[in-house]
Amino acid sequence: MAIRAYLVNEQTFYEVYVQDTGIEGRRMQKRKRGISTLKAAKDMEAKIKAEFYLEKGKPRRLTWDLWFKRFLEQIQITRRPKTVINYEKNMGKWVNKHWDNLYLDEITPQMVFRVVMEHTYGLSLNSKRTLLDQLKRIFDEAIVNGILQKNPALSIKIKVPEVKQAVLNSTEAQKLLYEAKRGQHRFYPVWAFALFTGMRSGEMYALKWSDIDLGNRRISINKAWSNKSGIGPTKSQRNRVVPISEELFKLLQELGAASKGPEEHVLPRIQEWTDGSQADVLRQFCKVIEITSVKFHDLRATFITQMLLRGVPLAQVMTIVGHTELHTTTRYLRVAGADLDGATNKLGYSLPTLELAKVISFVPPQS
Repeated sequence: MAIRAYLVNEQTFYEVYVQDTGIEGRRMQKRKRGISTLKAAKDMEAKIKAEFYLEKGKPRRLTWDLWFKRFLEQIQITRRPKTVINYEKNMGKWVNKHWDNLYLDEITPQMVFRVVMEHTYGLSLNSKRTLLDQLKRIFDEAIVNGILQKNPALSIKIKVPEVKQAVLNSTEAQKLLYEAKRGQHRFYPVWAFALFTGMRSGEMYALKWSDIDLGNRRISINKAWSNKSGIGPTKSQRNRVVPISEELFKLLQELGAASKGPEEHVLPRIQEWTDGSQADVLRQFCKVIEITSVKFHDLRATFITQMLLRGVPLAQVMTIVGHTELHTTTRYLRVAGADLDGATNKLGYSLPTLELAKVISFVPPQS
């Protein structure tokens, strides 16, 4: 099994070759060429493997246990290790013990509802919805692979009350930066970087000086880090560019003065950042300086809402922060209230003047 890159007229294409042994030792092989991206090549490899799996004499009518193992094999090729771990953890804890020996086509919407809503004691609504979304994807893949006709989880819906997004207003953001710099807080450059770029924590942690183009004032975001998966692709698995503002340029000049080379990380390695407790540090500092207590990720939300409040077009904000779905960005639009500014000025009535108020003053009726 292999994925090979090759050039045609200076353009890179990929070839996928998969071989296996079928029924009675029969050799199975398939080759696909002309694939334009590495991700598409990996997807094709997973698809061919799934086809071979079914052709090897395995029963087309699979049990939940057999299919889930096959599903994990497929997503290991195209998804981040952290994603695979989450699937294994959730299914292992909440689902497998109820469905292991059931055939996929025996699982009904009622069974899905019971597993998600009744057998997940202590799980929050948000976590229940995540579990349901994962089940829907697992069943969808079974349909794609010709093992199932209909997704039994599709009709199940979970409505979760929207959690109020905590953000800093511009005055609070300024105070955070001022107090952190004045006190030479170890997280000052990290917090400042987040407020001026809207980058995710893992993207900033992975950022190197080779990703910074000070001449053209651009940051290339092409990787992210997590303490579970290490260095990998960004959350959306897409690269993007963030423009460098005047204030960020000043910060980068300060940080760059101590840089030892292009492969050195831009931001300092801080223990709480590495072990995942950076949110606690920020919340505690916010309490000390008496501003809204926010989590680390809320600095990204602050960047987004401030951009929207200042009239930056929605499409530009989406591109800069790496959102792939419009509804993700419009949620911040509601938080900022930027789309409502001036709307109430269009009412067709106003407060009366003092003179008018005297004319229409109330006179009690005579007895």
